[in-house]
Amino acid sequence: MRWILPLFSLFFLACQHPNAQSELALKIPNERQYTIELIFDQVQNPWGMDWLPDGSMLVTEKSGILYRVKDGKADEISGLPEVFNWGQGGLLDVAVHPNFSENNWVFLTLSSPAGEGQGGNTALIRGELNENRLESVEVLYKASPNVPEGQHFGSRIAFDGKGHVLFSIGDRFHRDEFPQDLEVDGGKIYRLNEDGSIPKDNPFYNSINAKKAIYSYGHRNPQGLTIHPETGLIWAHEHGPRGGDELNIIEPGLNYGWPIITYGINYNGTIITEQTQREGMEQPKYYWVPSIAPCGMAFVTGNRYPGWRNQLLVGSLKFAYIEMLEFEGNKVIGRQKIAENIGRVRNVKMGPDDMIYVGIEGEGVVRLTPR
Repeated sequence: MRWILPLFSLFFLACQHPNAQSELALKIPNERQYTIELIFDQVQNPWGMDWLPDGSMLVTEKSGILYRVKDGKADEISGLPEVFNWGQGGLLDVAVHPNFSENNWVFLTLSSPAGEGQGGNTALIRGELNENRLESVEVLYKASPNVPEGQHFGSRIAFDGKGHVLFSIGDRFHRDEFPQDLEVDGGKIYRLNEDGSIPKDNPFYNSINAKKAIYSYGHRNPQGLTIHPETGLIWAHEHGPRGGDELNIIEPGLNYGWPIITYGINYNGTIITEQTQREGMEQPKYYWVPSIAPCGMAFVTGNRYPGWRNQLLVGSLKFAYIEMLEFEGNKVIGRQKIAENIGRVRNVKMGPDDMIYVGIEGEGVVRLTPR
């Protein structure tokens, strides 16, 4: 019976924290100001998506297929490496380089079996897309060690507009070993130069034995990563355990606390830690109790959705909707549920037409078209 009081205390703290979900009511509009249109249904698990300059959309299927979709036609891209398609792993995110018209570069994250040890770990690769073939494929980063578990690969990609590519890797279900250890991969966000070299101003570049590509650490399973279109700040969200999904601004060298501090508990109801705060560890800008299982994230751009510009869209796998967070500066001041009952949202992203595209497990890719 000794666990009852600490467990109650954990929930009390979670509910009282000013960034807790329970502090802000989740508004549901009376009617949708958009229609939901199916764009592409030949994919079962649309993990990542991005667009080429000609308007065609690249969509990853977790099982290991990369599609190029345009005008209702889908072509498979050849030349991809083998993926470790196990559990949550497989072919994950895709990101078209901002100067694709000059270099043809496409970046992908995937769970890879390459390297020593059984199982796999997350890799970032880059290739040149020519017609429907990925050529000159390079592995820019491969996390180690390989482990057999099928959980917590991350993984999202973002370009910061300063010549760097950022990507996330989950703790690979080794929470007590990887996230707080700078000498091993996992539970981190990384920053490379776009050619795969490591920036010399990375926070741990000159640290002995540390992985020099690490940009921040103490993460659990970050499946949302995006750059604010006006401030340039790096935003990420990550899955908590049972409760405690987090939204953070990512800054170099900072420790985001997992698993030493968290607002969540184990899936079986037992306590991970009684600490929700500790000196030297960052507090989330927002967190969810109970978990919504966030996946995919994008700031709204353009003016197609009145009143939504610069608000943050977060997909919910658990509750089958998109949550829009409203901001005052960097503080979350409101929440709104959109596209409710849409299905398990694997990704949400703004298209080049400034419209919202959503990847839904078992359904495909849809577009929210304003009325």
